[in-house]
Amino acid sequence: MLVPQTVSFYTLGCKLNFAETATLGRQFDAHGFERRAFYEPADVYVINTCSVTEAADRKCRKVVQQALRQNPNAYVVVVGCYAQLKPEAIAQIPGVDAVLGAAEKFRLFEVLQGFEKRPTAAAEIHRSPVTDVRDFVPSWSTEERTRAFLKLQDGCDYHCSFCTIPLARGASRSDTLPNILASAHALAAAGIQELVLSGINLGDYGKGVDHTLLEVFEALDREPGLPPRLRISSVEPNLLRDPLIDFVAQSQRFMPHFHLPLQSGNNTVLGLMRRRYRRELYAERVARIKATMPHAAIGCDVIVGFPGEGEAEFLDTYRFLTELEVSYLHVFPYSEREGTLAPTLPGRVHPHLRAERSEALRQLSAKKRHYHAQRHLGHTRPVLWEATPTASGHMNGFTDNYIKVTAPYDPLWVNEILPVKLAEVDAEGSVTAHEAVPALQLTH
Repeated sequence: MLVPQTVSFYTLGCKLNFAETATLGRQFDAHGFERRAFYEPADVYVINTCSVTEAADRKCRKVVQQALRQNPNAYVVVVGCYAQLKPEAIAQIPGVDAVLGAAEKFRLFEVLQGFEKRPTAAAEIHRSPVTDVRDFVPSWSTEERTRAFLKLQDGCDYHCSFCTIPLARGASRSDTLPNILASAHALAAAGIQELVLSGINLGDYGKGVDHTLLEVFEALDREPGLPPRLRISSVEPNLLRDPLIDFVAQSQRFMPHFHLPLQSGNNTVLGLMRRRYRRELYAERVARIKATMPHAAIGCDVIVGFPGEGEAEFLDTYRFLTELEVSYLHVFPYSEREGTLAPTLPGRVHPHLRAERSEALRQLSAKKRHYHAQRHLGHTRPVLWEATPTASGHMNGFTDNYIKVTAPYDPLWVNEILPVKLAEVDAEGSVTAHEAVPALQLTH
């Protein structure tokens, strides 16, 4: 029988990692542990790692060191993608006591027999081959007390030449519809107003279950008692088909907001990346969304500096994105990952050029975000207001079509969806509310 102790968590990487950390947190709650902030001393530290970029790997060692500064005698557990890919390297980090792979991280209390510091230098490793990772573990995390990220799908059957996710998370697998509805109801009962439906390759939902992604969305849309807002996290462009776009267009609960990974606007580079589409299909998907929902927000992931991306290929991507009616970009400089094909390709791009190209696309993104907000000035749109005040005493919220809005802080607005007339837009694409919303318009 474990004696109740204190535990602290640190999460690196994507929103899905945060959802899974929250699931681990609930396991510790059930065993009587008290949660502590990461900057506070705790008996156990759990670090959930990412391995999408080289920087994420380096951060793991730094976070371990920070944990031990709070309590040099703490028991340190490392889980997540980096733990699956490089367990031996993590086990050699001074102070790490246990490393758990993808198949073991949610069985932490079963795998570890207590949390006693090991007398030896190296940590104990519990890590199965990624081919053994078959179970789906429902997970969700809350953010700002207003929205939650709900995991519907995990793993990936794609093998893009730059990506370690299939090696770290295993094959594509899906949650069942009854589980999804039960999780959504639990989050609604907690007061969550918006669910962000997430997955590693969400559009590939359906492996091992009896429903398609569209059928799940339709069930969520008609289910009574769920949060009033549902938002789709990210779908590969080749998997975003017309029926799904048409469904979102007519739904009152699903937000007019899509995130479509592009990665490159040059077809040669897309081929080198082993992506399953070309830019013509991507442009057609964007055009279809805008024809159906002119007010919709469309986000876009882009990798710059991929091997083989010369100046001509980058300018081709830049011109393509300039003309494309997307609302913002998430820009990533290419990072070499061991175990992938990309580092073996010719045409390596110097890191300085990667940084320059990243900055050019980030400036383009700022212009896109500004334009998306500006074209809605004077319109009234529903805004979900968040809890944390800014340094200037304001509060932030997001419209249904993902425009960031600011207003003077009002505690009565927190976690409320209010109609707001959009007034002015700053250089970053944030909009100020034109006027206060009458109290009678508060939603309940």
